Amino acid sequence: MRRYTGWMAVLAVLAPGCNVESSAHGRVVFASDRDGTPEIYVLDLKSQGLLRLTENDSLDTNPDWSPDGSRVAFTSNRDGDFDLYTMSSDGSDVVALTHDDVDEGAADWSPDGSRLVFDKADNDGVLQVFVVAADELNQPVALTAGAANGKPVFSPDGAKVAFISLRDGDQEVYVMVADGSNQVNVTENPGGDILPSWSPDGSQIAFVSNREGNREIYVMAANGSGIKRLTNDPAEDSNPTWSPDGKFIAFTSNRDGNAEIYVMRRDGSHLENMTHSPSWDFVPDWTASSSR
Repeated sequence: MRRYTGWMAVLAVLAPGCNVESSAHGRVVFASDRDGTPEIYVLDLKSQGLLRLTENDSLDTNPDWSPDGSRVAFTSNRDGDFDLYTMSSDGSDVVALTHDDVDEGAADWSPDGSRLVFDKADNDGVLQVFVVAADELNQPVALTAGAANGKPVFSPDGAKVAFISLRDGDQEVYVMVADGSNQVNVTENPGGDILPSWSPDGSQIAFVSNREGNREIYVMAANGSGIKRLTNDPAEDSNPTWSPDGKFIAFTSNRDGNAEIYVMRRDGSHLENMTHSPSWDFVPDWTASSSR
């Protein structure tokens, strides 16, 4: 296990221009290049305070809250290639979970906080879904094989994992049992369906699709039925993540010329820019207001 204890002072500033829907609360972690290279930040929706968690010359991205909001998983190339790390919610106590010669992709915590699912290339160079213990350096275990599979996310009860697969010739959202069994295509559409995100009660999955031209945010029942389009803009909308109470969805969009973090109600209404920065702000994840 590699553990990093040295850490810089955290920068806390006011997020300029942020006027988020008053009933949306919690903390949104995201990546941003506002200080040069991609770093990880936390935006408190109530105070509008912005907290910088990482500060180095490498690329830190793909943040994901632990279930209790006390830690953040992320990927970084600070030691060469992209490895998987976790850190405390204030940016301290950085722990490396992987260390190999391939790049690890975005990770997602199990509801009990004991495991992380993520994607990386297998021995044949094909992207696959893996699971690893969340507390120390361990050997990841593959959950998929064959055609490329990636971007996995645990269901809220930890029983299932949604992910993307290319096994049908295009990008589809699949759901499998958390041990890798019973893998089922839940989108079955010739368009590209990617980046699934479970609602907090597990009844719905938000995802991104270009089935109607450009990438938009959609939502469906967990079994793939009742698909509804939530966004409608010529720009690209991506990376949906639900609020802890399930009433809102945050996502990335470049509709204002550069990537920003937006929030909307779960039905697609009351859309609002959360970041208002000339930089690129992307890959949000949402947790409750306090980790205590």
